[in-house]
Amino acid sequence: MIEHVLPVPPAALFIVGALLIPLLKGQLRKIFLLFIPIVAFVNLLYLPQGTYWTYHFVGFDLIFGRVDSTSLPFGYIFVIMAFLGALYAIHVKESSEHIAAFILVGASLGAVFAGDYLSLYLFLAIMTVSSAFLVFSRRRKSATDAGFRYLIFHFFGGSLLLAGIILYYISTGNLYFGLLEGNELYLYLILIGFLVKAAVPPFHTWLTDAYPEGTATGSVFLSAFTTKTGVYLLVRAFPGTEILIWLGAIMAVYGVVYAVIENDGRKLLAYSIISQVGYMVAAAGLGTQMAINGAIAHALCHILYKALLFMGPGAVLQVTGREKLTELGGLFKAMPVTFWLFMVGGVSISGVPFFNGFVSKTMIIASAGLQGEAVVYVLLLLASVGTFLHTCLKLPYYMFFATDRGIKAEEPPRNMLMSMGLTAFLCLFIGIYPAILYNILPYPVDFVPYTTEKVVEKIALLSFTLLGFWLLKDKIAGQPTISLDTDWFYRKAGPAFMWFCRNPASVFASWKDLAYAKICFAFILLFRHNSPELLLTAEKRVIQSRERRQLASRQPAPLDSLTIGFSIFMFTFIVALFLLLLVFGKLVP
Repeated sequence: MIEHVLPVPPAALFIVGALLIPLLKGQLRKIFLLFIPIVAFVNLLYLPQGTYWTYHFVGFDLIFGRVDSTSLPFGYIFVIMAFLGALYAIHVKESSEHIAAFILVGASLGAVFAGDYLSLYLFLAIMTVSSAFLVFSRRRKSATDAGFRYLIFHFFGGSLLLAGIILYYISTGNLYFGLLEGNELYLYLILIGFLVKAAVPPFHTWLTDAYPEGTATGSVFLSAFTTKTGVYLLVRAFPGTEILIWLGAIMAVYGVVYAVIENDGRKLLAYSIISQVGYMVAAAGLGTQMAINGAIAHALCHILYKALLFMGPGAVLQVTGREKLTELGGLFKAMPVTFWLFMVGGVSISGVPFFNGFVSKTMIIASAGLQGEAVVYVLLLLASVGTFLHTCLKLPYYMFFATDRGIKAEEPPRNMLMSMGLTAFLCLFIGIYPAILYNILPYPVDFVPYTTEKVVEKIALLSFTLLGFWLLKDKIAGQPTISLDTDWFYRKAGPAFMWFCRNPASVFASWKDLAYAKICFAFILLFRHNSPELLLTAEKRVIQSRERRQLASRQPAPLDSLTIGFSIFMFTFIVALFLLLLVFGKLVP
């Protein structure tokens, strides 16, 4: 009987459900928020592999349901995370936050099951906007600014992706989303668009900028979907691309270094996301069946333990209003349950045996070793040690122990603890019984994580890290920090760019007046022309130029007050960029 009702497009359940949320109140809304993910999971269980929901639209075939062994695992974990995230946020009364979260989940599912580039681009754009609204929901200036920077960054990546898609269609005559090979221009444009989604440096600062500014519950959703969708895109389109191996390995170490020195708890975890996604990117680059299995397995495990890790500081923020490590401490007595559940996430991400991070991370590291990538193997091992240092030792120590600052606190609402408990259980269950994870991976798994060598190696590395932290704990953290990252460049250039976009008329009018005045003065000097009228006109234009420059140099309006001038400039820039790429693509074979 169920087979006649199901399946339906997974994305539709959440997007349509999001539209119904404002109509529901109180307990009915809470039941509905939990009911939709359950229905979606059952829907996936009855969804056989194949191609579904294909529509012909203005000459293109839109495929909303390409269901196979690569997309299904991501579908399962996205729906499970939707339930855990909804349970964690069920006490939130603002319907807008629930709507944005459900649309983000739906768009992520839409991107995962998309079989063509047009529908993929549509869902990625929806993901961008809904994610930004989860940042805006914090409703403070820093969150608003971070949300708009998030939009600008992803619109930049989306513009390159769209240009690549159009060139791809011109070259191939189709929009099928699959493996990309060759040396065409469109391939690089699409790759950069996917790298932005996966937060691969230097295209990563949108993550560390926006995620710490989200609400206590919104950042849990943010941590789970965008970068993992980016990983899926790389696995689907660019497996075996060698540059990804090195980008991923550098990414893994890069995120660890910044996380170790970070003072903001959730920003530390944001840098940790970059490090962990580096493992998945490197595995996608390795491209072997074992490596692809490792990339997908680690993405699924990462969604769980990273959500759990964001739930911990989110709970602290919920009850104390604080998130800086230098402002916290001594919370263990008031929040012991939160601490122990957070620590499950900490040991999971660190790859401690019998937790889910171990059974996926070791697969990727072993893949690098089998491929003879000795340097990559060492870098990934070092990143694992650094992860244990900052997430499992530094963050909980300075948040729950260290200096007791007399902060009044208590355990967060029961639903938050229930969500953390269920997530912690899944991290432990998968670690003890990895077959439940390995059985849904796209290729047969003959990897055995629990060998004496692997377990002893991991325990030895983590033990020495623990000893080093205990000896140097007073020097590792405890001081306010400002981390200079690659966002320094656009943060410096951004205000000048926005000033130029907001004041194009004043800028050009000022240049015109000044140029006219200089021409008049040059005419007088060269031809000894004694013309009081011409001299007066030149001086008048100089004054007008100075006045316009002074007017334009005033403090610009906030980032959220984008003007028509800005919109026109960005539209012109994107069109010009596309035309340039189109011409270049025709000239270069």
